[in-house]
Amino acid sequence: MSQAPVVTSRQLMSALRKLGFVQTRSRGSHRRFEHPDGRKTTVPVHRGRDIPRGLLRQMVTIDVGITMNEFAPLL
Repeated sequence: MSQAPVVTSRQLMSALRKLGFVQTRSRGSHRRFEHPDGRKTTVPVHRGRDIPRGLLRQMVTIDVGITMNEFAPLL
């Protein structure tokens, strides 16, 4: 398994959109994305801060359902 890259919330949201996810709602500094097949994930949006690697790995592998190797080209 490859190491998780350092990404911003903007980069992560762009990659999710490429995968077919759509932003369905937002509350405070968090954005909720859903896929037509039922997968869901929440992206924290904090200015000037990157997504922590552990959280990114969890979001990509568990919530989105792809490997880090499949995720890297989407950035």
